[in-house]
Amino acid sequence: MDSNEREPVERAFPPPRTPGIAGLSAPYRIVVALALGAVAVAACWHLALVFLHVAPSNTVSKQHAQAVDDWIYPEFEQNWKLFAPNPLQQNIAVEVRAQVRGADDKLVTGDWRDLSAEDGAAIRHSLLPSHTEQNELRRAWDFFTGSHDEDNKANGERGTLSEEYLRRIALERLAARQRAGDVIVRIQLRSATRAVAAPKWSDEKTDTQTYYRELPWWTV
Repeated sequence: MDSNEREPVERAFPPPRTPGIAGLSAPYRIVVALALGAVAVAACWHLALVFLHVAPSNTVSKQHAQAVDDWIYPEFEQNWKLFAPNPLQQNIAVEVRAQVRGADDKLVTGDWRDLSAEDGAAIRHSLLPSHTEQNELRRAWDFFTGSHDEDNKANGERGTLSEEYLRRIALERLAARQRAGDVIVRIQLRSATRAVAAPKWSDEKTDTQTYYRELPWWTV
């Protein structure tokens, strides 16, 4: 054999790692299994309560009505207006203003801010618009008007919850643009409602004037 020729050297490589969870060590597999199990249980619990909320009244939903309402309202409330025979034909904008105490201890009332317009601008031209920006404020206002009369007085047990929910949303929006040193003392909300104009080819006459519904001042 030629001295320059060498026998091939075999190198020992570790076996390829099994892909997925099976490739993890036993303790990590247990942790992942527990996490997946917890997520599955939470998802099943949520779906079950949503089902009881939207299903026709039955023995189970009546027996656990309080637990279902505590879980669903206000963040997970369901509605079917998309499939209603008479869908909404109005544009409703929710606006807010605040009384702010500045560093000089003076109380200043700010201008009205159109929160609905801000949400619309945030999702316009977005390929993946935020569900929160699309529906949170709108549903909060529907929740409030559905639990209050025309004099803004609560007509049921959900009235207080709807006020707290709407107030919390408004304060979060205001705090995002609050100047350092300013303290929000009170806030006020209102809606600006305007009917959608009839199409040009229609003979229907529509009142497109804007109508406002102002809520009382709420102390922070």
